[in-house]
Amino acid sequence: MRGPLCFSILTLIVAQKTEPNLGETGSLFLGSNQYGFAINLPGLGFECFWHFAHQTGHFYLTYMVQWVSGVGGDRHLHVSVLSPQGRMMASSNEPMGQFNFQTQETGFYKMCFGNVVNKYARMQVFVDFGVYYEELDEPIEQRGEDEEVLNTTISSIRDTTNRVKTQLVHMWRHYNYARMKHGADYYLLLSNSNYVKWWSAAQSLVILVAGFLQLSVIRRFFRTDTSKPTC
Repeated sequence: MRGPLCFSILTLIVAQKTEPNLGETGSLFLGSNQYGFAINLPGLGFECFWHFAHQTGHFYLTYMVQWVSGVGGDRHLHVSVLSPQGRMMASSNEPMGQFNFQTQETGFYKMCFGNVVNKYARMQVFVDFGVYYEELDEPIEQRGEDEEVLNTTISSIRDTTNRVKTQLVHMWRHYNYARMKHGADYYLLLSNSNYVKWWSAAQSLVILVAGFLQLSVIRRFFRTDTSKPTC
């Protein structure tokens, strides 16, 4: 009895739900399996999110820095994903990246985003994450006289449904990635437009000031205390 008992205890420990530390700043995600939104990180800002996942699932995370504003803005972002037991599953320090791995534990997976490079610059980051499962968890019910035919039909429907659901998840991932690229291109275009506008205004101001000073200097050559010109 000692062997089965130890195996049962080990299975219970592995499959238990690990609750996150609610004292940290962040949000819990339990309802849906796919999420996509943008977050704003201040200088030296750090924010974490927790997403629940079962075993044998496929966890994915895609992120992209869309814009950086402030003094000396750097687009590098620190990103890390931790398992429910605190093990590092993935990490990166790039402006954009994609993580994919299979979940081995049931519980809350922790995702942290840190604007640790910039002290006086804010950044906006678009994130897309979720979990999908390739197999249904519900067992096939045995009913009726034509049990074998019914089981075959249900199995076929289940496999088709799984394939459709998986394809929909991948379509959603590609769509969100296209949204990220579109958003990043839009903010880059807006930033370039503002740069050209302010640089043109500054150059126009310099030209006007230089012309005014030049005119003042030239007029001084023809100004005297008497009515006689100096030149």
